[in-house]
Amino acid sequence: MPKPLRIRLTQGIFSLLLALQAGLIVTGGAVRLTGSGLGCPTWPTCTGSSYTPVPHQAQGTLHSWIEFGNRLLTFLLFAAALAAILTTFTTLRKRSDIHVLRRGALLQLLGILGQGILGGITVLTKLNPLPVAGHFLLSIILVTGASALTFRVREKTVYQPAPLTSLLTRMTIALTIVILIVGTIVTGSGPHAGDIQAKRFPLDAGKIALLHSDLVIALTCLIIALLLVIRSYESGATQRVFYRAVGLFLFVCLAQGLIGYIQYFNGLPELIVGAHLFGSTLVWISVCNIALIGRVYKRRDLVITEQA
Repeated sequence: MPKPLRIRLTQGIFSLLLALQAGLIVTGGAVRLTGSGLGCPTWPTCTGSSYTPVPHQAQGTLHSWIEFGNRLLTFLLFAAALAAILTTFTTLRKRSDIHVLRRGALLQLLGILGQGILGGITVLTKLNPLPVAGHFLLSIILVTGASALTFRVREKTVYQPAPLTSLLTRMTIALTIVILIVGTIVTGSGPHAGDIQAKRFPLDAGKIALLHSDLVIALTCLIIALLLVIRSYESGATQRVFYRAVGLFLFVCLAQGLIGYIQYFNGLPELIVGAHLFGSTLVWISVCNIALIGRVYKRRDLVITEQA
């Protein structure tokens, strides 16, 4: 039976929130890769007297509008978060988990405001790599929250995996987090700073990149082990759903690793680096999906299905 229009619209709002959170990571990368990090050299205005780029800016028209476009996306995100909060007082108000949805939507709104402040700090510190890395990691946290909200609003089924499956899943998530953090250090040590005068971490970018690569190899081995455990310890619907989700995660990680090697051995061309950044977002969304479909962490408010 088709869902009512109001339910589909509500689900669409939360899906849009997730898409925009992921999109902010990509546009932020575009700002950095095009050298437009200081296209709007002041904050919260673009120039000292204007909130929008002005003709004949010293930073260049293209750089100014690329940076300003990233700022505009933050406003769209803010509107999407407000719309999500509104649905918790209208369409979703009678749900038993409304307090969780309301709190999650509010945290999205606060996180977006935090992103704006952190973005300002990034500009005011002339693209210091520490707040730049923090900007990315906060986006990853907000993508996590938006993924959880979308999953919950769509009322997807949650399964109870075996203890060993849960353990390996938690290890997979933890290692993925470490890889993302190390990835920000690689970025903060490499050539694509967002501006020619931006500071870099005083580290050997090549050595950090090799560490990042080794961690990805370890993650790939861990995912394969997880797939074998699922085949051995799970059954029925739990096995099918987990095996499909983890298999997708393995595919995304392999594709991301291939892109990483291509960019490394070709001198970090901007387009491929951008694809790698987009891939990191897909990697995280994929691993979030695994955590959400299984009760790998305590979530007493969700209904668990029996194994078929």
